Amino acid sequence: MTTRASLYQARYGSPDVAVPAAGSTLIDHLLAHRSVRAYLPDPVNDHQLAAIVAAAQSAASSSNLHAWSVVAVRDPARKSRLAVLAGDQPHIRQAPLLLVWLADLARLEQVAQKVGEEHVALDYLEMFEVGVIDAALAAQNAVSAAESLGLGTVYIGAMRNRPEEVAAELQLPPRVVAMFGLCVGTPDPDQPAAVKPRPPQSVVLHNETYSLPAQAAGLESYDTAMSAFYASQGMKVRGTWSNHSAKRVRDTAALSGRDRLVEALHQRGFELK
Repeated sequence: MTTRASLYQARYGSPDVAVPAAGSTLIDHLLAHRSVRAYLPDPVNDHQLAAIVAAAQSAASSSNLHAWSVVAVRDPARKSRLAVLAGDQPHIRQAPLLLVWLADLARLEQVAQKVGEEHVALDYLEMFEVGVIDAALAAQNAVSAAESLGLGTVYIGAMRNRPEEVAAELQLPPRVVAMFGLCVGTPDPDQPAAVKPRPPQSVVLHNETYSLPAQAAGLESYDTAMSAFYASQGMKVRGTWSNHSAKRVRDTAALSGRDRLVEALHQRGFELK
């Protein structure tokens, strides 16, 4: 039986985690989130997709500009081509639905032109950030909605590895770029996904002012929790979470092609002044 205490213990990878007195079924639902990389072939139907997108559109949007879009990809051949562009991850092919989330300033450019206004602000970094943030907020609502329907998801950051080719595959106009993908489907019960622990709140929660030293003890305990998680999942990760994370930021090779993202954005029509 899943209890609120067990949800917190799994989320923080510790049997000693304190369980807040405040709680709700929604928070319980969010605590149970996990990344799913094995799916049954059952399709995600149009009614499910419509409900998921409605939930996504219910997220906050900066100045009500709606500077994002999403492309639903079901065609196996297109998913396969996108998988190649995104690190050749097999779950992209396996998932019945791939949602590609876009920072989209093309619509705002078109609207401005329609009403006879200039659109100089679209050339600035701030507007690109608005598109990225809006897309991320919408996508996270979509994840929660999909999970509430019994579906599983996993984000695909590698959709930024080769942005120009992804744009060509999806026929994106200038001022539109893929930020990340999201696999959606019914989880395969024979390959259940585990809840990945998160750092103690002392690492991410700061009261009044920020402190790096205050995070040290929490990071040490997180290294222990993640080492246990790696072992339990049979993951071939050498060392601790700290070792793994340091390798991900040590050089440009670790960026898997995303070191040229600014160049790609310029080519996609984002000035980023």
